[in-house]
Amino acid sequence: MTLTRRQLLKTTALAGAGTALLGPQALMTRRAQAATTFTGVTYLPPSYKALTYGSAGFVDYLSNNGGDVLEVDFYDSGQLLKADEQLPALRSRTIDFMFHTTSYITRSLPILGITGLPGVVGELYRHPERLRLGSPLFELINEQLAKENLYMLSSGGGILEPEYIWSTQQHAVRQLEDIRGKKVRVVSFEATSALEAYDIGAVRIPSSETYMALQRGTVDAGVFNISTIIGRSLQEQVDVCYQLPITGFSVAPFMLRDRWDALDNDSRNLLTDAARWYDDNFIHHCNDDIYPNDYWPQVRAENVEIIAPTEEDLAAFNETTHKVWDHWKGEVGEDIGERAIQLALGQS
Repeated sequence: MTLTRRQLLKTTALAGAGTALLGPQALMTRRAQAATTFTGVTYLPPSYKALTYGSAGFVDYLSNNGGDVLEVDFYDSGQLLKADEQLPALRSRTIDFMFHTTSYITRSLPILGITGLPGVVGELYRHPERLRLGSPLFELINEQLAKENLYMLSSGGGILEPEYIWSTQQHAVRQLEDIRGKKVRVVSFEATSALEAYDIGAVRIPSSETYMALQRGTVDAGVFNISTIIGRSLQEQVDVCYQLPITGFSVAPFMLRDRWDALDNDSRNLLTDAARWYDDNFIHHCNDDIYPNDYWPQVRAENVEIIAPTEEDLAAFNETTHKVWDHWKGEVGEDIGERAIQLALGQS
């Protein structure tokens, strides 16, 4: 039987992911030199057309400008690796770069929690320049990622519109207290911690299963970005959107830091230019174009009730976030955490 390149990469990537989990002693030696072909992955499917706009543009930029410098072999929709397999595969050097939703990997890379920290995300959303390429916060994140031998090429130019609380009519959440005791689909650790004060039943399920989970009553509500709503047609199952900014995220390209440092100048310059395109276009396209002009009209067409939070609810929720901040600062270090929060809030 003759293996295709995709089958070979899949086998190698899964084996590499396994050795990454076993520890550095299991790794095979690989020469630190730029490859002719760069292999990249994302688990996001094209139905997430806002979220995949950036990765598609980044890959197109490399393909159109790579010339003799590099070629790109890119796999979306989890064709090569599932979401949980990407980071181990990157660390084991079986792929060269990955696009990952930051909220999915904050437990492995706690510094990325700043992109979804409750009580902070609203400010980051309103001030994307605080997370742009070269900003003090961007540099601080990469200083910490370097300790894990990782490098974030770009945040995308900020964070996406925050994740709100979306609920069914039977279990509608129209104010903060309504979420108390509900079964809530939530992914990020930060959002789960912030809502613990309301005795929620946190349910972590893949976005691909949320449609049926809402339909069957497995969950009463979910904390979703609007890309997930439209990407999974959840506007057909939810009836109320309570626009309390719970958490947030971006989708960012990552490489190994030593891989980046070992690149020849032409390859590094090409990737830098692609990252600059990504930084200039990804978040701006989502937040300022496709969300208001395409996604929210689809939600309104399904007669989803959209409710803005009161000042009292905002204050009450923000009060509960301080313990989340304290826990997060304990993970990243008090000084680093405090500095990151101040930079995100524009206080430094």
